[in-house]
Amino acid sequence: MNGPSPALYTPEFFQDPYPALTWLRRHDPVHEFVFPGTDVPVYLVTRYADVLALLQDARFSNDYANAGRQFLAAGLGFAPLGRNVLMADPPDHTRLRKLAMKAFTPRNVEIWRGVVEEMVDDILCSVGARGEMDVVNDLATVIPADVIGRILGMDADRREGLSEQMKGVASGVPGRVRESLETVLDYTRELVAAKRAHPMDDLTSHLIETRDGSDRLDEAELVTMVATLIVAGFETTQNLIANAVLALLDHPEQLELLRKDLSIVPQAVEELLRYAGALAVSGWRFATHDLEFAGAALPAGAAVLGGLLSANRDPERFADPDRLDLSRRDVRHIGFGHGLHNCLGAALARLEVRIVLSMLISRFPEWELTVTRSHIRYEANIFSRRPESLPVRFCTM
Repeated sequence: MNGPSPALYTPEFFQDPYPALTWLRRHDPVHEFVFPGTDVPVYLVTRYADVLALLQDARFSNDYANAGRQFLAAGLGFAPLGRNVLMADPPDHTRLRKLAMKAFTPRNVEIWRGVVEEMVDDILCSVGARGEMDVVNDLATVIPADVIGRILGMDADRREGLSEQMKGVASGVPGRVRESLETVLDYTRELVAAKRAHPMDDLTSHLIETRDGSDRLDEAELVTMVATLIVAGFETTQNLIANAVLALLDHPEQLELLRKDLSIVPQAVEELLRYAGALAVSGWRFATHDLEFAGAALPAGAAVLGGLLSANRDPERFADPDRLDLSRRDVRHIGFGHGLHNCLGAALARLEVRIVLSMLISRFPEWELTVTRSHIRYEANIFSRRPESLPVRFCTM
């Protein structure tokens, strides 16, 4: 190794993680560190090829039954959810994911286009009267919550409260994660009971029919499935919307490309996912036995994270990776993960972000920050990346 490894998960790291990640790719690509607030050793994989391999390697498990004792004792991860599609291996994972994916196929997601467009239009009309908005609080946190809320049949007043719980879930702080997840689970049980008594045309009601009709989901799986969809539906898209807008503000020449040709928005979203993805790392993976991976010896039960932000900036995979280039063609990023456990709601997230960017640019071609760039602060979050707030002003041309 060339000198001491950089400090991870400090205030400086959260503001700009890329110098540290570059160092790790070069000098310590499977980096062992102690998870903040615990004594648990964790391995962070940083090179694109290695992260891709990790997410496909059958020697690693998503099932917490394979985690080490220290990890479980520290209360890390989403263990309060119980068995779910995020924390299962085949064949359970195959069965659970098949049920969940019925709602999120590209064809089914397209049904929601008009609803998303109406939501975005309402928000832009409202903030247009003010001439400014906070992209995070006025737009990025509202759209995904409303969309997944409508899909699952949640009451509008509950969506806002659950948005606050999502911050706790995404924090990575064991006690806070557990408390937030238990709140989500309590609400989910109420939602399932209400939909069982009065079923409607929503995903929760359909999943209940699956459970009660053919018994493919037991009661615990049913509640956990809905809770998992709530968690997955809120966080990722929120982060991506905020990160995409900030990246475009940082690169006005790339924003100008979109102003001139909105037809490239789908391609642009893929590059934005690579350059400024919503997820910092993959879900937890656990070594099922003592093994060697990418030159590192890992003990059975070792907790491993795939560095998605790092992989998507790997110069061995992407030319000039620290440059945002909306005309980039070979954008096989892993911003949504990869393999069996890639993001369930990827198609829905893409639809929402494409609509937000297209309508925002059409309505307000010119925007600028209302604060200096150095005042934009990122959330201190190990698992995802998003500015705390993003105040902008805009005008028509």
